[in-house]
Order: sequence, then C-alpha cells, then structure tokens
Amino acid sequence: MTLAAIMSGVAGLILSGGFVEDSLHQLREATIHSQLGHLQIYRTGYYVFGSQAPYKYMINAPQHAIDQVRGLAEVDDVMARLNFSAVLRNGKADIPIQGTGIQPEEEAKLGTRITIIDGRRLAGGNPYEIILGEGVAKASKLRPGERASLLTSTRDGALNELDFDVVGVFRSFSKDYDARAVRIPLAGAQELLDVKGVNAIVVSLKRTEATNAVLLELRKMLDSREYEIKTWNQLADFYDKTVALYRRQFLVLQLIILMAVILSVANAVNMTIFERSGEFGTLMAMGNRANVILRLAIMENALLGLLGSGAGVVLGILLAWAISIVGIPMPPPPNSNSGYTALIQIVPWVVVSAFLVGFFATVVAAVLPARRAVRMPIVDALRQNQ
Repeated sequence: MTLAAIMSGVAGLILSGGFVEDSLHQLREATIHSQLGHLQIYRTGYYVFGSQAPYKYMINAPQHAIDQVRGLAEVDDVMARLNFSAVLRNGKADIPIQGTGIQPEEEAKLGTRITIIDGRRLAGGNPYEIILGEGVAKASKLRPGERASLLTSTRDGALNELDFDVVGVFRSFSKDYDARAVRIPLAGAQELLDVKGVNAIVVSLKRTEATNAVLLELRKMLDSREYEIKTWNQLADFYDKTVALYRRQFLVLQLIILMAVILSVANAVNMTIFERSGEFGTLMAMGNRANVILRLAIMENALLGLLGSGAGVVLGILLAWAISIVGIPMPPPPNSNSGYTALIQIVPWVVVSAFLVGFFATVVAAVLPARRAVRMPIVDALRQNQ
C-alpha cells in the first residue's frame, strides 16, 4: 500500500507536469511560428515610438543586415516585413485592418502554425494578392476569387489605394490577431505606402533554445545606435504571464500530492511501526540507544521511498509515452479558434522534482511515528511481544 501511494503520487506529478510543459511549449511555438519569429530587428527607437511615427524609424537598406544575420550558424532564415494600418474596402463596407507586407516564400517556412482554411497562401510572383485573417474575412464577407482594395496614407501624407486579389483566408492561434490582420507581398506593401524600406527584420532559428545565444551574437554584430533587437517573449509578454500562472498552479498541485503522499504513507508507516514496538523494545533492552532505533526506522522508509519513487518515475514515463502516442484532443483555448492535440512531455526537472517529492514525503512521514515508538518505555514496548 505504501509503495502504491508513492508510485501513484510520483507518476501523477510527472504526468501533470509534462502536460503543463507541453501546453507552454505549444503556446510558445504557436506564438513564434504564426506571428513573431524568434527575434525581430528594428531601427533604434521603433519599438517605443514606431506606432506614432512609423516612417521615421524604417530600415531603408535592410539587405546588408539580412546578409550578416543569415551567416550565423543557428539562424534558419531571415525575412523582411513592412507593417501598416489601412482600410479594407470591398465596395460595401470599409474595415480598419493591420496589414503586413511579407516575403511569401520565407514566411511559408516560418508560419507553420498558420492554417489556410480557404484558398491558398501568397505566391511570390504576384505583388497584388492578399490573404485575410478569419475575422476580417467574416466581417468583410470576402472569399478567395474576389477583389478588395486597401486605402492608406503614404509617407508624404497622400492617400493611396491599390486593388488586390483575395487568394486565401488564414487562421492563427489568436482570434484577436485574425480579426484585424491581412497579409500582402512585400513589394505590394512598398508600392502601397510608396516606400522602399521595411519596419522589421524577422529571424527564424533552428532551435528556440538558442534564442538568447543568438541575441548576444546579434548585439555584438549590429550597431546598437542603428538597430534594436527584441526576442519573441519580449514581444509577447502574455507568454511570461501565462508561464508564471501555470508554474504556480503546478506548485499547488505538487503541494497537494505531497500532502496526499505524506498522509497515505504516514498511515501505513504508523501501523507498521506500532506492530514492531515489541521488536524495538527488544533492541533497546539489548542496549541499543533510541537514536539507533530511530535511524533504523528512517533508513528503512528511505529505502522504501527510493524504491517507490523510482518505480513511480518508470510508471510515469511509460504512461506519458503511451498517452503521447494517442494524444489528448484539447478544445480551443481562450482567444483562439483552433484546438490542438496535447502530449505529455518528459521533462528532466519535472521527473527529478517528482522523484524528490516522493522520496522526502516518505522520509518525513516516518519521523513522527518512529520518534513515538522509541520514546515508549522499554517495559511497555516488550509487552507488545505477548
């Protein structure tokens, strides 16, 4: 019974911790591969003042910086973007949108978490194509094969309007983003705004874990007076808040399982030590000190904790592997239209912490019953042999 309690507690921690880590991993990768990339390079000052004066903080000759960044070992691809605000017109209604001029081929490799729900992606040869976020498509009642126009102001303050062919409707992980976003080829965006520069250089990496290392290399490579660099989590501050929330929830779960294991083990250990009171009395009558008996009882339970926690780790990993093969269908999270399939990630720190919780819970549960047993008068303890 004691081993079963320890094993179930440790396995439960591994499964719940792996589920939380997978949820955070899915959110991280969705954020990177649907909107932000791993890093973004701006003209110094754009991040703070660019929304008020976008034309003042443009990168007018981005190719030199792109070529420098592309040479880094961890960099998978580099692409330019031009962000703008405009009005989408379909002949019946005017809808304010946030547009992005992109390089279609490079963005297709980065945007693996963007789903085309109708039509197709942008092609590289035609600058007058447009894809609409799902919310924009619903609001404008536009579908692939129809035409729409974008109206915006240029750097000089003049109004400019261009017609585009709607070729697709996309869905990202964020419903708010899809409700206002459209994408057009970079050449079309530059013609619409009458500019030759870009707002941002987006860097896609081979491994998300290399983000901070590449950030340090880029800061050494690029002049800080000309460029500023932001990582994906600096641009998506909601991610850090979500991580903090999930970590606290998992901590509470660890404490609950810790208490459950302590109570379950304490009950079993208390019964065992009570039944062995006669044995302890005999050992003390033969001259063994109380601290020797106490150490004996704790060492026995420490071995029990090692066995139970080790078996719990094996059970948890096997269950995580089996569940991940099948997957857990999840409904769309808040502010999203897309569900996903959750897995149970086997994370080293979660496995280690689960093992330690099971082990120390067993040891702690043995302390009070063992102390009570060794404090029993020897005569009373010997009577338990009758």
